[in-house]
Amino acid sequence: MIAEIGVNHEGSLSKAKRLIDAAAQAGAHAAKFQTYKAENLASVNSKAYWDTKLEKTKSQYQLFKKYDSFNEKEYIKLSLHCKKRKIDFLSTPFDINSVNFLNPIMKYYKIASADITNLPLIEAIAKKRKPVLLSTGASKISEIKFAVNFLKKKGCPNVSILHCILNYPTNYENANLNMIKSLSKNFPDLTIGYSDHTLPDNSMLTLVSSFLKGARIIEKHFTDNKKLKGNDHYHAMDSKDLKVFFNSLDKLDSISGLNKKKPLKTEKISIKNARRSVIINFDLEKGVKINKSMITTKRPGTGISPIYFKKVIGKYLKYKLKKDHILKWKDLTN
Repeated sequence: MIAEIGVNHEGSLSKAKRLIDAAAQAGAHAAKFQTYKAENLASVNSKAYWDTKLEKTKSQYQLFKKYDSFNEKEYIKLSLHCKKRKIDFLSTPFDINSVNFLNPIMKYYKIASADITNLPLIEAIAKKRKPVLLSTGASKISEIKFAVNFLKKKGCPNVSILHCILNYPTNYENANLNMIKSLSKNFPDLTIGYSDHTLPDNSMLTLVSSFLKGARIIEKHFTDNKKLKGNDHYHAMDSKDLKVFFNSLDKLDSISGLNKKKPLKTEKISIKNARRSVIINFDLEKGVKINKSMITTKRPGTGISPIYFKKVIGKYLKYKLKKDHILKWKDLTN
């Protein structure tokens, strides 16, 4: 579970550390940031691709410029703080310089969806020979295959791919979680995950559903205040959401149980009392030959099973029996 803090720290190192603390406390396995300089990422003419009703900045360059103040020393401090909190440090590099200075402090790399065709960046990451998480928002299968093969050819030892929809936010009807199954089919040897941009709901149903569809790496933006305006707060989860998600996974694990169908020990009492036996319909004398009208099936299941109902017909009673007597084989003779 990757809590993507991204740039929700808004340029504050102390806030970034607090968000790491919150993510670790809620159970995340990694805290992820974004490393870029606006002038290396977007031209001054780049238009917004997010919902401008929720994030009003209409220029990519202007938005990215607001939050690109961190440099190498800040990321080193954040990586040390993650180590202290026993959580992986991760930051998505958006230029080759970032790839290089992040390398000593990261176990693996993340490539953003928008860079799946950015071969110079992908090659620089592959040459570090570390595992890579590749987001696939707005990508064709052919593009994903090309990027995966390119990464491996250039030295990447392990690639995992994340289903993603490149909308901020992603409407629920556009989440298309069945694409996780499609990726599993097309890439059977790779770990498949999900990078989510939907608005978190009270039950975290989107993330839980992605797990049920097969996602084994899940990434979602993370904040300590979903009401904050700007950038990624509005579609991010908080600590409470993350705990809800993990609680749901724990419940799923507990209810999943055995892979083989068989009665449980706890069902023995039910087998005994909730199943039926062959029962006498009315008082019968010793030596009577049983016919269909004399017997029925009722609970409990402590006598002759109804499976043998037809075999009881034609037998003779050894004893005088009263109505509602639960028949046993010892009561009958040929």
